[in-house]
Amino acid sequence: MKHKLERVGTTYIPVTNVELSAEWYVNKLGGELSYKDEDKAIVNLANQSFFLVQSNGQQTANFIDIHGEERFSLTFEVDGLDALKAIHQDFRHAGIKVGEIENRGHPGRNFVFQDLDGNQFDVWSKLAVDKKME
Repeated sequence: MKHKLERVGTTYIPVTNVELSAEWYVNKLGGELSYKDEDKAIVNLANQSFFLVQSNGQQTANFIDIHGEERFSLTFEVDGLDALKAIHQDFRHAGIKVGEIENRGHPGRNFVFQDLDGNQFDVWSKLAVDKKME
């Protein structure tokens, strides 16, 4: 193969209210609003563009796994366990719905958070920098 995929540039997230969701992603997660109209907003966050797209009903970017559990489809990385704990605390103080920090049996620790529409996202204490997670 002569060419390869270079990076993920855009992730599309279904939302029920573009205005409220754009404000939430900017104010709660530190995103930067680069475009907004009545159907969609583009928020730049974590070196990627997130298109917040007006959807019908209660659609989310989540999926159901083979065991019937609802799962996230996107994981953000932070720089080590201390950063994971700090952002977890920051998210709680900001009123973001967050789960507990988990040990999932692989290197690193994780937690899940949700946006206003119940879209779930994972945060992982990036393995490359995190040597003291036992």
